Amino acid sequence: MYLLRVILPDRPGSLGTVASALGDAQADISSVEIIEKGGGLVIDDFMVDLPEGVRPDTLVSACASLSDVEVMWVSFYPENRSVTADVDVLDAMLASPDTAGEVLADLSPAAFHSSWAMIVDTSSGGVHHRTPLAPGEGLARELLGDVDTAHTSEFPAGFCDGWGEQVTVTAPLRDGCVLVVGRSGPEFRASEVARLRHLAMLASDRVALAPTPHA
Repeated sequence: MYLLRVILPDRPGSLGTVASALGDAQADISSVEIIEKGGGLVIDDFMVDLPEGVRPDTLVSACASLSDVEVMWVSFYPENRSVTADVDVLDAMLASPDTAGEVLADLSPAAFHSSWAMIVDTSSGGVHHRTPLAPGEGLARELLGDVDTAHTSEFPAGFCDGWGEQVTVTAPLRDGCVLVVGRSGPEFRASEVARLRHLAMLASDRVALAPTPHA
């Protein structure tokens, strides 16, 4: 499975044109998600499968043959991941309000097309919770940046032993912790940061997530 992030014109027929070009390149499109719109352009994420022996650069070539279409990123994406809508994440948090932060961390890689997520103590950098592919050790405090606001950052190669550069988005949680979501690329868009910030705020609000008592 591959994640292909594409900029295309925000006009009727553009999405179909890109989908047809990818189909001609033997790509099997599993899903398409709008990441951001504005200024007459749309940023879409395509999740695609390729037959054995077909290289991912054929996806770039297919899009390059179209006018006004630009590939921002293409990378391998774990096959067992699925695109999870924000409402599904919220439903899962509502079902387990006392562990809503951990639920959000577990579902963030799929919901944000990322590789890993972890909940980090803002004072020590220690890890309270991590997904299976997350770094296996704590983070240097300076990597967290401003722990009171949601923001993007770049972790340099070697930030943890054996790790290359990662782009991340960090959002504050309750109890002196932040949620850090990371991937090798592409960079997180403002719309993705806003989504994570909103979900993290809900995960931190025990009242909002508490079950409604029966009369």
